[in-house]
Amino acid sequence: MENLNSALLLIIITNALVSKKGFDDYNFLNKYKFQVAPVKKGEKFRIFTSGFLHVDWMHLILNMYVFYAFGSIVLSILGTLPTLLIYFGSLLAGSLYTLQYHKNESYYSAVGSSGAVSGIVYACILLYPGMSMYLFFIPISIPGYLFGVGYLLYSIYGVKKQVGNVGHAAHLGGAIGGFAITIILNPILIETNRIFVVLLAFPIILLLFFSDKLKRL
Repeated sequence: MENLNSALLLIIITNALVSKKGFDDYNFLNKYKFQVAPVKKGEKFRIFTSGFLHVDWMHLILNMYVFYAFGSIVLSILGTLPTLLIYFGSLLAGSLYTLQYHKNESYYSAVGSSGAVSGIVYACILLYPGMSMYLFFIPISIPGYLFGVGYLLYSIYGVKKQVGNVGHAAHLGGAIGGFAITIILNPILIETNRIFVVLLAFPIILLLFFSDKLKRL
């Protein structure tokens, strides 16, 4: 287990080091953050580098805590390589969804591992739908699948409000990516966890079909 967890720790350390550099050096942050205009002009590296930058320590710590908590479960079930595929695939999906959603907003920029973490969260819930979760100091557990749906709905709210320089749209794209990659890697889930697969797929399908209307709300 220690060897497996080293993959998660490496991602966390990389996020911490790159984010710290961004905290201390605005030019570095500005060069590697996600921004629509530069990405469309050819700076595609921002799609990935922005996933290792964060707004502040609280943003970084929260994302990394959620990643480790859920990533450890995904890794214990699937192993290292599939977990990394889900993480980086979801990061890519989050950035691409963000680019599509904000394609006409040249000024739009964002940072954070939100897309990758969202994908890991969705993967974990798909693999272990019966898990119970406690939110912060609330002494009442909730089913993991309800958390997944709630997390997606909160992300939709975040896209509309755009509070801070955080990749809210990446939450949505990452969740879609994590869901799709997990199903591709484990198609048997459609048989063994069919109800939960449908439940988690429902808000994603609605989002894909009504994305344009979401912008006008």
